[in-house]
Amino acid sequence: MALHFDRSLDVPAGVPVRLSPLVERLLAPNPGPFTFRGTGVYIVGGGDSVAVIDPGPAIPAHLEALKRALGGRKVSHILITHTHNDHSPAAAPLKAWSGAKTYSAHEHPLTLTAEEGVVDEAHDRAFVPDAALRDGNIIAGDGFIFQCVATPGHTGDHMCYALHQEQALFSGDHVMGWSTSVVAPPDGDMAQYIASLEKLAARDDRIFYPTHGSPITAPQDFVRELVIHRRQRAAQIASAVARGTGSIGALVEKLYPDISPALRAAAGAQIKAHLDQMLKEGAIVRDGLSYRPLP
Repeated sequence: MALHFDRSLDVPAGVPVRLSPLVERLLAPNPGPFTFRGTGVYIVGGGDSVAVIDPGPAIPAHLEALKRALGGRKVSHILITHTHNDHSPAAAPLKAWSGAKTYSAHEHPLTLTAEEGVVDEAHDRAFVPDAALRDGNIIAGDGFIFQCVATPGHTGDHMCYALHQEQALFSGDHVMGWSTSVVAPPDGDMAQYIASLEKLAARDDRIFYPTHGSPITAPQDFVRELVIHRRQRAAQIASAVARGTGSIGALVEKLYPDISPALRAAAGAQIKAHLDQMLKEGAIVRDGLSYRPLP
């Protein structure tokens, strides 16, 4: 199935853009193969007090631009979808400047792994929120109410935020309109990721605001396409393994023949996430660095 991506976002970093009566977006100057045009920082609220979602990287010029965009408004909440380095590092200086509390599903500093930063952004291992969130928690502020929607998969701590007043979901990296999300083990889990997609497909959100890329205006249709795409990819991997293509490197060559060299490691991680799921389901076995179907 061919996914239809929206790569039309073309706005300068550091300039706030009004997206709805309650939502503004400010782009951070950190474009890249996993961040697209940069981290989209959301300022949410219609009064004197606002929430900031995913304040982004701790780049001094970006922090100054964010302060200018906030103007005289008070920051009451700093919400983090997950603790990758393009999402949460600016939370600490923003908290010091504003006095706002930080909120996230993540609770403890993370241990560095060999995969950190190789196929996706590395984790902000120093970040620990003031308030640890659970699925269904309600966060209320000046003219806005969020419901927390847990969506593990891209990372184990990924949380989306549903804005009650506008039927909008801030989807972080779980659903992005410009690209599929990287699901990289050990923190990424394909079974959790697909289950979280199905959870969002069953909701009635009117629009998604991803941290990278443009808003998604037909979110349920797009999410269902993502689920089909992931299942088709799993079937392709299973078929290739059954035919004797057993290593991750060989599977990348077969399934991603035209991929950019910069994204080969990410493709391998995606395949490994599918293979890990198949191992858990008992569909295949691992033999050293190769995989084969059950006899």
